[in-house]
Amino acid sequence: MSPLSTVLNRASRSARTRRAVESFPLTRRVVDRFVAGETTADALAATGRLVAAGRRVTLDVLGEDVHDLAGALQTRDAYLDLLEALARAGHAAGADLSLKLSALGQALPDGAAIATDHAAQVCMAAAAHGCTVTLDMEDHSTVDSTLAIGAELRADHPWVGNVLQTNLRRTPGDIAALARAGVRIRLVKGAYREPVSVAWPGKADVDRAYAEAIEALMAADCYPMIATHDEALVEHAVRAAAHAGRGDADWEAQLLHGVRPALEQRLLDTGHQVRVYVPFGTDWYGYFMRRLAERPANVAFFLRALAHR
Repeated sequence: MSPLSTVLNRASRSARTRRAVESFPLTRRVVDRFVAGETTADALAATGRLVAAGRRVTLDVLGEDVHDLAGALQTRDAYLDLLEALARAGHAAGADLSLKLSALGQALPDGAAIATDHAAQVCMAAAAHGCTVTLDMEDHSTVDSTLAIGAELRADHPWVGNVLQTNLRRTPGDIAALARAGVRIRLVKGAYREPVSVAWPGKADVDRAYAEAIEALMAADCYPMIATHDEALVEHAVRAAAHAGRGDADWEAQLLHGVRPALEQRLLDTGHQVRVYVPFGTDWYGYFMRRLAERPANVAFFLRALAHR
């Protein structure tokens, strides 16, 4: 991880830096590139535009690291309200919801049981509306709990997916354990600052691990969701899918809202499925800082926006 990325990842958990960034009036203009808005209405508007343009969506009610039951209940209710709104707008069927278990109470005393119960309620409502659910992965300390909760939820909802991060050294073993028939696996590089004891230290290592993970997923019986903006890795996924005999309906590319719309279009034009990760809500700070940490181009975009205020 570059020194700049390290600084930005550290800042994503800093209350002092958060207050400074959120109080700067021009930040909102830059955030709007990556975040669909603050309200459910904003998320629905973004969803409508994306669906009309041939994309699918996965929606994330922004928030994480909830340390009280009231906050966890608020997140659960926000997802239930979102599902009802999607259904009324005619966009529920085929949509996906991305859940951060820390926002559903995972860090509370008896947090695994609380987060599982809240996620199960969201899954039940999602099933009624033809949606799927994917459990986002957070830092390495939550991996075992998140995978266990995913396995429990799939007993009733086999379409529940898990996210795996290729910056973690353990991920090949997790792929082998999860890659059975029907499991949906979103593959990401990983956006959290992790100790070298559990994570690969450099970009080249993470990229190599990602390429190897693509091949493992495509050769398995799971449903791969390849979430990267790295064009070389996207092309690697296209080749690996073809080599494994997968059709265009047997996997999908996923990209973050506002980051690479031209790449989204190129994939669609060549017949591939594209799903856009649509985050929204008032608790955007941690997500925004991790997007800056992931790609120098995002930082440059931010600085250019500030320079031309």
